[in-house]
Amino acid sequence: MLTKGGQKAAAGTYWDVMNGSRVVLSAEGTLPGGPETLYLKASAAVMLAAGPVLGLIFAVFLPFVGIVMAISLGIRKISEGITEAAAAGTSLAWRPMEAYLAGSRKRKAAYGKDGEKNS
Repeated sequence: MLTKGGQKAAAGTYWDVMNGSRVVLSAEGTLPGGPETLYLKASAAVMLAAGPVLGLIFAVFLPFVGIVMAISLGIRKISEGITEAAAAGTSLAWRPMEAYLAGSRKRKAAYGKDGEKNS
């Protein structure tokens, strides 16, 4: 039923699966395209009948797609909230607005053991 491009095929109507273009072979010949191109052999009547069936399948499953999207959105929002709460609970000692350029040795030397500043 599926034939790749570049292969010999019997006479008939072939439909490109990817873009829906139609190729009519009046006699046995080679289908256009490379091996990545797939063709479905079906008459025009079959393809016209398949349209409403595919539309019905889409209409039946559309509510389920909406439900799955809503659930995934809820899970994403809950996980982002948990992540933000966990990040807010962590504290880093890094303070980018403060700079101690003198270093800790000079600071320790400037203060005595009793905590009073040496002169």
